[in-house]
Amino acid sequence: MLILASTSPYRRALLERLQLPFTVEAPEVDESPLAGETPKALAARLAEAKAQAVAARHAGIAQFVIGSDQVADRDGEALGKPRNIETAAAQLAALSGRSLLLHTGLCVVDCRGGRRRTVVDSHEVRFRKLDAAAIRRYLAVEQPLDAAGSFYAEGFGIVLFESFHGRDPNSIVGLPLMALVDLLADFGVRLP
Repeated sequence: MLILASTSPYRRALLERLQLPFTVEAPEVDESPLAGETPKALAARLAEAKAQAVAARHAGIAQFVIGSDQVADRDGEALGKPRNIETAAAQLAALSGRSLLLHTGLCVVDCRGGRRRTVVDSHEVRFRKLDAAAIRRYLAVEQPLDAAGSFYAEGFGIVLFESFHGRDPNSIVGLPLMALVDLLADFGVRLP
């Protein structure tokens, strides 16, 4: 049995694509970065913390917990969730015509023994040149106030981008399925 340590509807929809039975639990983890922590290290640590928090509730039971977290990295700075339209507009204006990295941490924990494996899948995201009117139109449609970097690539946000570069396009949405298939295989869970 699998448990997804996330309340994200996007991660849930991605995991459903693997056609494995799973349940969902909220991990309830503080997502604040540590002093001096790089965005990539933050993504890995939060994925592990989420998986470990849920795994602790199921210790000794034959289940695997999947934790994932995504951090937007602009020149080594983690972009947080904007929480308001003004901050979202400022983030998108600063990304206009530029690239950022999306680091998606993934951790699988075996509740029987606590063994875990963690990886980070990174994607370069290149933004189109965005004027203030385009940013306002996008924010009016999607209002991505709980999305790091102020966009949802899985929705209307696709109009903001010129290109993506990376291994697994599912990572952009928040769950690197290719890496997950690899990690599950390491734990003996085989998919077709």
